Amino acid sequence: MKISIERAALLKAVSQAQSVVERRNTIPILANVLIEAESEAISLRATDLDIEVVDKASAQVVRAGATTVNAVLLHEIVRKLPDGALVMLSDDPASGRLSVEAGRSRFSLATLPREDFPVMASSEYESNFSVAAPVLRRLFDKSKFAISHEETRYYLNGVYLHVAEGEGGKVLRAVATDGHRLARIDAPLPEGAENMPGVIVPRKTVAELGKLLADDDTEIAVSVSETKVRFATPDITLTSKVIDGTFPDYTRVIPTGNTRKLEVDASDFAKAVDRVATVSSERSRAVKMALDEDRLVLSVNAPDSGAAEEELAVAYGDEPLEIGFNAKYLLEIASQVDRENAVFMFNSAGDPTLMREGNDTSAVYVVMPMRV
Repeated sequence: MKISIERAALLKAVSQAQSVVERRNTIPILANVLIEAESEAISLRATDLDIEVVDKASAQVVRAGATTVNAVLLHEIVRKLPDGALVMLSDDPASGRLSVEAGRSRFSLATLPREDFPVMASSEYESNFSVAAPVLRRLFDKSKFAISHEETRYYLNGVYLHVAEGEGGKVLRAVATDGHRLARIDAPLPEGAENMPGVIVPRKTVAELGKLLADDDTEIAVSVSETKVRFATPDITLTSKVIDGTFPDYTRVIPTGNTRKLEVDASDFAKAVDRVATVSSERSRAVKMALDEDRLVLSVNAPDSGAAEEELAVAYGDEPLEIGFNAKYLLEIASQVDRENAVFMFNSAGDPTLMREGNDTSAVYVVMPMRV
């Protein structure tokens, strides 16, 4: 194999690939990226056996071929090469080395045979459809903060992507919860997604997916089966196993009888919560919300460090209410609000609270209260 490629194109491809690779590996080949060169392009493939990413880049291929080399090492070398450099890659199967040349720099890297590289078995996808990148990005970005990190409840360690019944008919829905808070985000159902099986997309896949969805003009081809999900742009294909488990019935957690309505400027609210939480002990981070006629008082009382209080002008016309929340959860939910106002719907101090953006019901959040 012998190719020449622009540094920027190679860096973009290899950075996507190396981020999938697990840093601590017992299987040496999994630390490597598979470089395949043919016609006028190269593809870089990396996997941790659960996720596989393939990134294509244009290159001048002098001699077609394939090899595998340490992904993190190659990324570091390319990252440190000067901007605008032309990079030459050539491998020598006899010596088991890949040479990387750019200007006056030359590196010789150890390779492993391509035959040893595991390729994820292809799956028969039951559902194939395409979604605009901003739509998919909104679904995952607004829900991922609520993904659980508890390994014992592994079925909550991802975003549940499925078809659901919305207010105006069927929708594509993303749900995540850790038992303390829940995010439910809806998007119009894409053509061809009607019979999609519900899948739990793992946390790591959601993080990797962010890189594919950066360009607003891109259409993402989505393929879903019972065991795998694939997201593809013309240049990058991300294939992932889905979490083998049953997502709980989240609809039972979303309160429907909450009638006490608080409307508040989302940005002012988030800043005020952040300010009063400064004095609270890290462990509990409890913030008390005291509601009265068009008035909200946020307060924190931490016996070991001090107390704080801040008053906000809000729209609230129901009976007075005192309720406590984990400050971190309030901040994360408030930061999801793109519109000016956040609307909270309360029942009592011990019941789950509902939050949405203005009158928009396509993004709904639920947070459990705390005793304060």
